Amino acid sequence: MALWDQWVEAALSKLASRSLLRSTRPISLSPTPSIDGLETFDGPRHFDRSSVEVDMDECTFSQWLSELPNLAGGETRCKDKNVSRKLLLFSGNDYMGLSFHPSLRKAAAKAAQEHGMGPRGSALVCGYTNYHQLLEKSLAELKMKEDCLLCPTGFAANLAFMSALGSISSLLSINGKPSQDARIAIFSDALNHASIIDGIRLVERLQEAKVFVYKHGDIGHLNTLLSGCKIEKKVVITDTLFSMDGDFAPIADLVNLRKKHNFLLAVDDAHSMLVCGKNGGGILEEYGCESDVDICIGTLSKAVGCQGGFIACR
Repeated sequence: MALWDQWVEAALSKLASRSLLRSTRPISLSPTPSIDGLETFDGPRHFDRSSVEVDMDECTFSQWLSELPNLAGGETRCKDKNVSRKLLLFSGNDYMGLSFHPSLRKAAAKAAQEHGMGPRGSALVCGYTNYHQLLEKSLAELKMKEDCLLCPTGFAANLAFMSALGSISSLLSINGKPSQDARIAIFSDALNHASIIDGIRLVERLQEAKVFVYKHGDIGHLNTLLSGCKIEKKVVITDTLFSMDGDFAPIADLVNLRKKHNFLLAVDDAHSMLVCGKNGGGILEEYGCESDVDICIGTLSKAVGCQGGFIACR
């Protein structure tokens, strides 16, 4: 990806010349002693079930039923406001049950007791610590990338990545408005997550990126769109495991297509992290193609059982 390296380098140089580059300045917090007796389990335990057990009052349950498409138009009435139902919640993304894992809860409580709560400021000012750096290093190692940037959520990570990407063409233009050929061309799977779509719309409006939507998982259609696009700065972005349909992106085919068209390949690996791969590295580890994907975006709000997002890359 020599061309992309050159474009990013030139954009960074432009920012540096305007004194607009800022580095995070980590604050070193006092070291936390390791927690003894971390528990691991080879199968489900009671806390796994407790993470999906919920109570819902009868009125809310009745209203919810009336909103279901297959029951639309049917009349439901709340008979007793004081009655609640015990339900099992299957719509969550806590795939590994880690949000209720004893070791995780114990470590989180210990960290809060010793270091308090809240960021106390933006990351650029005072909200960035050596522990954030350690987390970034661990995530980079898991994804087999050189570095990683933490974000508040996975949604924010996709918005941040797309915004930064779109800024390259603006920074390299003469008057801040890129010419037709100097724009960025973004190729997005039709079933990509809403955060990717929102990020693309932002870049499309502010940086005038050219957007192409290819049929879901259709490599032939994507190849046709890429072949017909004369814009040099091409980006392909896709979910790896699609949350709504549960199917996988054709990663191996995308990697082969990348060699042909020399585009920047970015993936949102939110739903396969800790679920796929021998070490939980996700789809890229499963297919052994970490080095063939340029940008890996992920979340800590699903299988990891916490909250946050990240962007891992060279």
